[in-house]
Amino acid sequence: QVQLIESGGGLVQAGGSLRLSCAVSERTASTYAMGWFRQAPGKIREFVAAKGRLGITTSYADSVKGRFTISRDNAKNTVYLQMNSLKPEDTAVYYCAAALQIAELTRGTPSKWGRGTQVTVSS
Repeated sequence: QVQLIESGGGLVQAGGSLRLSCAVSERTASTYAMGWFRQAPGKIREFVAAKGRLGITTSYADSVKGRFTISRDNAKNTVYLQMNSLKPEDTAVYYCAAALQIAELTRGTPSKWGRGTQVTVSS
């Protein structure tokens, strides 16, 4: 069964940058569309970004467009989320997710979830 393991979270000042990584346990990571979600305290989990299986199709939440970039390296079975110009409102637990189709990610119904990594942005 595929496992998703996030890393790279931490504490950063507003305006700073972080890069999250998600390691996919299976050798055939390209089988899945991959994405990132986040959940802030007291809020529901929300979609952040997704990339299709071959890395061609990409989707972002409006709140992160122009600041976050999702990428994937299928040879390394890893997905990344580069986060720039971070704001205090980006503070959340960030979750890696996988699905057979990117549409499952954009509508919030992936089949696989990681355990999450905390990102805290101080003002």
